[in-house]
Parts: sequence; structure tokens; C-alpha cells
Amino acid sequence: MLTRSDVKGDDSLVKIGIIGGTGYTGVELMRLLGPRSDASISVITSRELCGTPVDTLFPNLRGIIDLKFSEPDNPALDECDVVFFATPHSVAMQRVPKLLKAGVRVIDLSADFRLKDADLWQRWYGMRHECPELLAEAVYGLPEINRDAVINARLVAVPGCYPTAVQLGLLPLLENKVIAEDRLIADVKSGVSGAGRKASVDGLLAEVAESVKAYGVEGHRHFPEICQELNRVSTNSVGLVFVPHLVPMIRGILATLYAPLRAGVESDILELHGMFERRYRKESFIEVLPLGTLPETRDVRGSNRCEISISYSEQSRTAIIIVVEDNLVKGASGQAIQNFNLMFGLGETTGLMLPALLP
Repeated sequence: MLTRSDVKGDDSLVKIGIIGGTGYTGVELMRLLGPRSDASISVITSRELCGTPVDTLFPNLRGIIDLKFSEPDNPALDECDVVFFATPHSVAMQRVPKLLKAGVRVIDLSADFRLKDADLWQRWYGMRHECPELLAEAVYGLPEINRDAVINARLVAVPGCYPTAVQLGLLPLLENKVIAEDRLIADVKSGVSGAGRKASVDGLLAEVAESVKAYGVEGHRHFPEICQELNRVSTNSVGLVFVPHLVPMIRGILATLYAPLRAGVESDILELHGMFERRYRKESFIEVLPLGTLPETRDVRGSNRCEISISYSEQSRTAIIIVVEDNLVKGASGQAIQNFNLMFGLGETTGLMLPALLP
């Protein structure tokens, strides 16, 4: 298996830096990128663990990553071809301008560049945006919508996990103008890894196990991102009820979406299902399930795949879409690598055609 020492000094490889390598999205980037023969991870940062071997913190990466964590201001980052930010919000926006000036391309997994309106960002994240001039340039990294723009982007904002599931589930119906955009409901459930790798009472096993709870009902930070992107493909302004839930599993998202048909629109399950099949037939990571088949989060655990099922309630004239994804892969690091592949012409599916983990 290829390790960093095997490829050191090979200029043909894409040189990668990862800022914030101690969280779940950081280790997932390393798990997926580390074994590749076309890329080399050369810098992984952590202020708290500077000097600590990466595989001491993450034994699953022994023989894959033989680097030590370095300081976040490591000048070697300026020599990378691309830098991934696997950091909390507000970190990337302070560092990105300098990296772009050095000619480094950036893929940000945080929320710093997802919203195009700096005032809206400040309202939801509680602080002033440090580089609002880059918001217009940042490409929203949902390849199924923005593939062409991603290819030439200097700065990609990787979508949130919830927004990825909701958008992929509603996109075909919005594009075909068959649903009432002002009456959409997204009931979404996530595993605890979606909250990140931090010490928190809410994340303790005794607090999470054998319980399901809603949160962010009054407003979740992913809400404006979802609405911003749905409005790009919607004829009218989107009206969305979005309620996330925490469920006692480690990883995975299941979104149940309710979309009433527009007044005057007549359709049936075969026609609605066909809209999804046509929209995603060329997408390597989106599987539209046969009618009558419902997805489970374990079907996609550890993979970059997203499964979608479509049902229809004739009595209420409502399409019911169920979407499952792994929040750390298609909902975060896998999607980031999907964008990376596009940006460097490596083949969009490279390193990501992994089957789900069962059991």
C-alpha cells in the first residue's frame, strides 16, 4: 500500500494540505486520500497536537499516513496545490485569502463560503465575515448541480450534510416545476458525528442512546443554505419547514421530504419516479431506487453514495422523497474529494467507489 514515504518528491502528484486534521471530517479526508497513488498529503495541521504523529491519534491510519501534526501557520501550506479546511466555521475565512494569493486552490468543508450574502452569514453565525469579497467567487460544491463551475474554481464551498440530502431529494421536482415550492417540509435525522468531534454533554452515550430528539426547530444554520440553493432552481421563492433530529447512531442521514403538487398539476408515481431516473441516470453517486424500495442509512455507511426513493400520496397529492447519505462522506469529506477530483482532472469517481460497510 502506498504511503507518504513512497511518493515523497514525486512532482507528478497533487500536493495536499489539510487544516484541522483532528476532527471527523479531517480523518475521513485522510482515510480516503491517504491510499491514493495520484495525490500526496504533505501537511496536516493541529494547533493542540502539533508534533504528535497522526497515527497516534488515529491508529486506523497506521501505514497510510506517516506525518506528524504541524502548526496551522506552517509555511509548507503555501507550497501545496490544494488545501482542505476541515475546521469549525470562522477559521477558513481568515486564512483563505493568503492561500489564494499564493496560488493554492482551496476546498472548504466549513460554512464560511456557502452563503453568498455576508449580512445573512453574520445573522446566522453571529460574527462579521472576514472576506466578503470572496463570497461571490466561491463555487458551491454540489457537483450534481455545479460540476462545470467546480472544474475551474479556485475556492469551493462544500455543502453541508443536511443541505446535500434535501437538495438532491427536491431538485428533480423543482426543475420540472411540478411541486408547490412554498409548502415544502424536510424532516431530517442525523447521527451524532454530525455534531463534530468535541467534548459535549449532548454527545455522551448516556445522553444520546435510546432517545431521539428534534433540535434547531426555531432555526438551524443549514436552513438559509438550503433555501439559497433551492431558490436557484425554483420558479418561485421556496417556503420550507426544516426540522433536524438527532438519532442514536454514529453516522448517517435520513431525510424524509414532503412536496405537495402544484395546483392544476396532475401526475402519478410513475411520472414522478421517471423525473428522478432521468435527472440522475448519469450520476455515479446517486441511486434512484426501484419503486417500492425504501433506503436505510446502513446502505450507504462509509460510502459516497446517496440513495433516493420516491413515493406518492394520492389522497394528499404529495410526493414523499426519502434520501439517505453518510454525513461524513457524501455529506462532507467524500463530496469534498469529489470536488477535488473535478478540480484536478483526476476523474470524478477516483478513490470514492467504495461499497457501504455492512454490518
